[in-house]
Amino acid sequence: MEITEERYARIKDSLPVQRGNVSLSNLQLLNALLYVAEHGCKWRGLPKRFGNWHTIYTRMNRWSKSGVLDRIFEKLQLEQIVRIGIEAVALDSTSIEVHPDGTGALKKTDRRPLASRAAGGIPGFIWLPRMLERP
Repeated sequence: MEITEERYARIKDSLPVQRGNVSLSNLQLLNALLYVAEHGCKWRGLPKRFGNWHTIYTRMNRWSKSGVLDRIFEKLQLEQIVRIGIEAVALDSTSIEVHPDGTGALKKTDRRPLASRAAGGIPGFIWLPRMLERP
């Protein structure tokens, strides 16, 4: 699912103005975000036609922190361009009980620590985008 130029023109006013030398348009970014939401793929799994995955992720993260992403998806739903629900699930030790062996503590037989502390751990935040329906 991708947003066309005509539909993009209806929500263009709610997007930040692009300044400087940017290689990725806001329309390309929105289509990449919708691709991730529809297919549930990892950022690195984005097709090359959307551009550099890290650039897309960085801008999405910045928009998310500043509230732009919420405003965009609200506008997309008001204009009936797309209907999407994004859920965030946070997992930590207060909601899930873990066996002592699964907490990341070193085993008695293993004397070598991991190269990085985060290498063996589970993420504390999981983003679960789901497409509710196609337009």
